[in-house]
Amino acid sequence: MVWIKYVGVDEETGTELFYYFVESERSPSTGPVILWLTGGPGCSGFSGVVFEVGPMKYVLEPYNGSLPRLVYNQYSWTQMASILFLDTPVGSGFSYAHDPKGYNVGDISSSLQVVTFLKKWFNDHPRYLSNHFYVGGSSYAGKVIPIIMKFISEGIEQRQQPLLQGYIVGNPITGSKIDDNFKIPYSHGVGIISDQLYESYRYYLSFLWMINNLTREALKIKKGTVGEWIRCKTGLPYVQDVASSIKYHFDLTTGGYRALVFRFTILYANNLTFATVKGGGHTSIETNPKQGFAMGKRWLDNKPL
Repeated sequence: MVWIKYVGVDEETGTELFYYFVESERSPSTGPVILWLTGGPGCSGFSGVVFEVGPMKYVLEPYNGSLPRLVYNQYSWTQMASILFLDTPVGSGFSYAHDPKGYNVGDISSSLQVVTFLKKWFNDHPRYLSNHFYVGGSSYAGKVIPIIMKFISEGIEQRQQPLLQGYIVGNPITGSKIDDNFKIPYSHGVGIISDQLYESYRYYLSFLWMINNLTREALKIKKGTVGEWIRCKTGLPYVQDVASSIKYHFDLTTGGYRALVFRFTILYANNLTFATVKGGGHTSIETNPKQGFAMGKRWLDNKPL
């Protein structure tokens, strides 16, 4: 079962977030539900569908002018969970605002819009309220995910759902002060190999697929809301108004929520697990899907990595 739809999150500015929902192939009634976010800020949730944990991937073949072909991803996380892929912040993917002022969001305001989205989504799909719920993503999403988690947990304390369990972040940004100071030492320690040509080709395939009128009609994209689809939009009036997300991580893990961060394969105190995907790139699930699938499955099943 696949659902593709808009959800309004701000009536004043007419802001609507676009999402793709793919139901679990294994046990949708009892299996976990994951909200999967992408980086940027400004990258489309469609990146997660075809490049990371989603059920489809592009066939890498010479372009002949036809619509790029999609095939089943044998390492899709939908084999173990139902997944919501969300275009956030507004302006990314097919999410839009009627009022130009609606695009002026930041770490806090966009996170609150995600929480509003979830409240409405679960209200429309109450059968998933009893499923374990996780929030996951990579890169810049790793900064806002603990913020979103914190807001959700505060709602749960007020006896609001969903059944929140924990979060998953890959190569997460925490804040420029910490991240920038450790880039050189970390790069020296792990060694970095560029996949620039390979990545640019896959980016081109997603662009060709999304600008096709048949694709837009199938996805029921509202005409006049988004011009040219771009996988990762730059230049959005997005404000990075959270200097560091470390405190959010601390509050959540000490509050009983599980956390998986793709680094060292060691289980730390306070439900915090770090794991390394050997040979992986910046978005390691995208570059190493087999290893990423094994890691995610074991963690969701509460097994040691």
